[in-house]
Amino acid sequence: MTRLAMIRHAPTTWNEAGRIQGQTDTPLSDAGKQMVTGWTVPHSWKTWDVVTSPLQRTRDTAQLLGLAHDRSDARLIEMDWGSWAGETLPELRSRGGQAMVANEARGIDFRPQDGESPRDVAKRLALFLDSVAASHRNTLVVTHRGVMRAALTLATNWDMTGPPPLKLPRDGALMLELSRSGPPTLGEPAMRRLGPRT
Repeated sequence: MTRLAMIRHAPTTWNEAGRIQGQTDTPLSDAGKQMVTGWTVPHSWKTWDVVTSPLQRTRDTAQLLGLAHDRSDARLIEMDWGSWAGETLPELRSRGGQAMVANEARGIDFRPQDGESPRDVAKRLALFLDSVAASHRNTLVVTHRGVMRAALTLATNWDMTGPPPLKLPRDGALMLELSRSGPPTLGEPAMRRLGPRT
């Protein structure tokens, strides 16, 4: 069984403003940089492969964690929010009315204008997870909330129409176990807190 830990990048300027980032390459905020300097990962993870999303906020988070960054993989990039990137959810809901309500009710098949659905994200993530399982190398990834939510759909069959089966705190790593014979499963424990650094 191959183990995989998923960490979300530290907060950015757009996170603080409540703006949807999607694949926009926004920088970590000063507060975000300060936050991640208080995190630490288990010593054993320092020997794992480290893979990030191509976006700078994930690479910077890995660097601030003191992780030896091996490579980036496009399959770990945040969900594409299309023309809605830069908006806030209240703005979209106010402008979209009932159409937005109906779209959000689709759960895993919700689709931003000109963007991709969480199901699309899950499909590309599944290909990445299959490649890690085939490598038999424990792996730590620094990625995005949308990608971690997609991982939950793969591991638990959550369709995103109700509350998630697991909370994803900013200072937590989602733990998965991978095999070549089936979908990923949640690790034991499924969530591991990061830090504090001493």
